[in-house]
Amino acid sequence: MPRDLIFPTIEPFATGLLPVDDLHSIYWEQCGKPDGVPVVFLHGGPGAGASPTHRRFFDPGFYRIIIFDQRGAGRSRPLGETRQNTTEHLVGDMEQLRRMLGIERWHVFGGSWGSTLALAYAQAHPQRCRSLTLRGIFLMRPAEIDWFFHGMGTFFPEAHRSFVEFLPPAERGDLTHAYHRRLTDPDPAVHLPAARAWSIYEGSCSTLLPNPEIVASAGEDAHALGLARIEAHYFLNNLFAPPDRLLRQVDRIRHIPATIVQGRYDTVCPITTADELHRAWPEATYVVVPDAGHSAMEPGIRTALVETMERLKAVG
Repeated sequence: MPRDLIFPTIEPFATGLLPVDDLHSIYWEQCGKPDGVPVVFLHGGPGAGASPTHRRFFDPGFYRIIIFDQRGAGRSRPLGETRQNTTEHLVGDMEQLRRMLGIERWHVFGGSWGSTLALAYAQAHPQRCRSLTLRGIFLMRPAEIDWFFHGMGTFFPEAHRSFVEFLPPAERGDLTHAYHRRLTDPDPAVHLPAARAWSIYEGSCSTLLPNPEIVASAGEDAHALGLARIEAHYFLNNLFAPPDRLLRQVDRIRHIPATIVQGRYDTVCPITTADELHRAWPEATYVVVPDAGHSAMEPGIRTALVETMERLKAVG
């Protein structure tokens, strides 16, 4: 398949809001073939939300494509809500959605934070997974979070400088808490500029070559608020115990067909994490894209993802 092509734009055949508890309702949609093989797409962030482009990794003539916005993200309500919002809540939401849609087993497809959630879900419910397709691996360990705040500046010093200098000098020694205070302030005049600074920083570091479209979309208010506020919340409050839990529990999912797709020059989620996952799980197919950064829309990455889903047609 050419490296500049994915499947054509499609529209959902069904959408809705699923109340998952007394506070949160999650947006969901279905596209493609109503009686096709189900696949669920898990967006990144946490908090980034899904977009119409995410429907295009899957052959709509074969797959029943389920996409949802996680708690507090995108079209889910309330936007940016961090209460009752943990990995365990999101895993439970996936099960509620699966049961509501009458699906017995589905392919699970997730990138960046979506790879974290996919692993957590599969380890909790391995019997529900036909396969795992994981991109830009993130295991939410303290060292990976520290890299986000400090290490990315090694390769993107301009973007990192803007991210840091958004804050007053006296607060730059603790970026996590300084941003979290602003992002959770009820005043939009306080939280929106902080959200834009955070989201633009991440977007600016997401591709091998500059991509103004990604940076511009990162700065949109709704996207920036969901992404930045929920990422800051998870980075502070939702670490796994022990930190390497997802690696320790690979035995629970070793039998599930899996593919790991990783950009060689991914600066947001460096390749060392994908390498660790593959060494713990050598049965998984490991695809390193030699000329790509983090974004799923890097040409080589999106091609590898589409080719993976084409191969999985044989799994059913």
